[in-house]
Amino acid sequence: MSLPPVAHEAAAAFLFDLGCDGLAVAGDDAGTLKAYLPLPADLNVLKAGILRFLQELKEIFPEVRSPDVAITRLRKRDWSEGWRKFFRPLRATPRLLILPAWEPPRPEKDGEVILMDPGPAFGTGRHATTRMCLLAMERASLSGPWSLLDVGTGSGILAIYGAKLGAGRIVAVDLDPEAILWAERNIELNGLTGRIRPSLSAPDVLEGQFTMVVANLTLAAILPLLPSFSRLVDTDGWLILSGLLEEQVEDVKEGLKEHGFPAGRVMHRQEWACLVTRRGRKRR
Repeated sequence: MSLPPVAHEAAAAFLFDLGCDGLAVAGDDAGTLKAYLPLPADLNVLKAGILRFLQELKEIFPEVRSPDVAITRLRKRDWSEGWRKFFRPLRATPRLLILPAWEPPRPEKDGEVILMDPGPAFGTGRHATTRMCLLAMERASLSGPWSLLDVGTGSGILAIYGAKLGAGRIVAVDLDPEAILWAERNIELNGLTGRIRPSLSAPDVLEGQFTMVVANLTLAAILPLLPSFSRLVDTDGWLILSGLLEEQVEDVKEGLKEHGFPAGRVMHRQEWACLVTRRGRKRR
């Protein structure tokens, strides 16, 4: 289906509810979303349901014009090979190469390599919000032992990069049990079992503080979590927030101010934004 990138996450959630086994983003403008679904008894009923959802989506995202939906029957083998065709090696940041788990290992002379098998979880490194979070983590000024909390870990990619960057204590939380299963798989693929603790815990029940908290979610999910972030981010710590549209940044800045965070700086990629802020330094 043809959709602007801003609507991809909402469409993905709908498609996974239909039993989608995998998603791929294609097209020069990343405007084509390909979903692999089990074959229904009636393709016309499936297509009508998708079109009805897309019409409703236009009320939320005015950017959605007359969406185009095409359905093609595939053998299971064709599906598997077709999905993998869209997940290629990716230079996500100047220091990070992301490789599909089925690609031959490739050592990096001046950087890091992450192996990924995202399954249905969010986070191949290709989405603008994920890449901005990875870059923000890479650029953060860190010294001495540090810890990381990844909220809404999805595929586990941000937690894994935290381990590559040297974080000691790492907790990766998600409310979706399937996401945790895929995060655990990717953690194992990268030889980090025991270094990262995946958890179904919500942030408001976590204890302790972290040098860095990163959350690639949505505005609706981030705002209620700001009180928890205020408690969980160390006095000298970093907070990295993405999954935000450019026009939503000011709402988050207002919320951050109420909870003791400075405005920070904003990164932009396409229509997406990533807000990076740091608490004041500890008094010596």
